[in-house]
Amino acid sequence: MKKIAILVCAFGFVTSSALAALSKDEVKRLNEAGTILNDLRHSPDKGIPEELWTKAQCVVVIPSMKKAAFVFGGEYGSGVMSCRHTNAWTAPVFMQLAKGSWGLQIGAEETDLVLLIMNRRGLEKLLEDKVSLGADASVAAGPVGRTGAAATDAQMSAEMLSYSRSQGAFAGIDLSGGVLRPDKEADARAYGDKVSAREVALGTAHVASLEPAAPFMRALSQDVRATTGRK
Repeated sequence: MKKIAILVCAFGFVTSSALAALSKDEVKRLNEAGTILNDLRHSPDKGIPEELWTKAQCVVVIPSMKKAAFVFGGEYGSGVMSCRHTNAWTAPVFMQLAKGSWGLQIGAEETDLVLLIMNRRGLEKLLEDKVSLGADASVAAGPVGRTGAAATDAQMSAEMLSYSRSQGAFAGIDLSGGVLRPDKEADARAYGDKVSAREVALGTAHVASLEPAAPFMRALSQDVRATTGRK
C-alpha cells in the first residue's frame, strides 16, 4: 500500500513538473488564442459564420503570425488546435505554421490566423507529421458575415477554411504553400513525450487539464447565439 502511495505521489510530481514546464510563450499562445476566438465569434458581421463554425471538426488559432520580407520573405507562427470529440472540445495541441515567399516585397507585419478544419479527411491529413496547405490538403479563404450562405462551392468543398485578422478586421487569407505541423517540443512539455498530438486531438489520451488553457476552452465551447442573438 505504501509503495502504491509513493508511485501515485511520484506520478503527480511528474505531471505537475510537465505542466510547470510550459514556457511563457506557450501560456501566451493559449491566452491570446482565447481572446481571438472571443472577438471572432462575437462579431456577427465580420466574424466566422456560425453555420460554418458548428460544422468545423477542428479549430487552429495562431496569434500574431509574423510576416517579414525584403525580396525574400516568409511567414511563421505558433498556435494551438482543438478538435470536437463526443460533444466537447479536446485539450489543445500546440501547432506551428511556416510559409516562404519570393518577390519584390519589403516590410513586416503581424496577423492573427484562424483555420477551420471542415471534415475528417482534412483532420487526418493535419495529424500527419506535417501537411502542405493547398497541396496535401485543400484550403480556401473563408467567408465572413452573419451566415455561411455566401460561401462559394470552392469554400464549401475545401478541407480547411482560413481567416486572418489584421488591424481589427477578419478576412479570408491565402495560405497555399504553407506547412502546418504539431509543435512536438511544446506538446511534450504539456503532456509528456509519450503522448502524441494525434492522441490529444482525437481525445484518446487521458491528459491533465492545462490551467492556462481555460480561456481558450471557454471561447471554443461558448454558445454565442445565446449572447448575440445570432442564428
